[in-house]
Amino acid sequence: MWGFLLLPLSLILFFLTAAIGWGYAMVVIPFKRSQGSILWRWHHYWLRLAVSIDQLGNVLLQYLLNDLLLCSRSTNRFGHEDETISSVLGKNQKNNSLSGVGKFLSRFLDLLDPNHVLNSIEHPQD
Repeated sequence: MWGFLLLPLSLILFFLTAAIGWGYAMVVIPFKRSQGSILWRWHHYWLRLAVSIDQLGNVLLQYLLNDLLLCSRSTNRFGHEDETISSVLGKNQKNNSLSGVGKFLSRFLDLLDPNHVLNSIEHPQD
């Protein structure tokens, strides 16, 4: 029952604070004393944002992606909040449980970044 209340609240807070947080990060990243160049620190920040958005997409689109990209025999399903879409595609590619559309998407991603879906497989933390 809490989900019905927490989702709207989290969306409101996200939209009220996202621009502030992003703007602040863009300003302070050059002044942070951490490893790497300024460019590397910005790259790392943007990469973590991209992975987080991918994980959100995995949850948000789970029913559509499960129905569209996977065969019924698949045991690796979309929807886990700590996993990317590419990771689930990679696991299903290894198990040969992608639908035709799933195979097409995997091949497309692999064209952009060779072996992308297999390299993206996330393993559970022990």
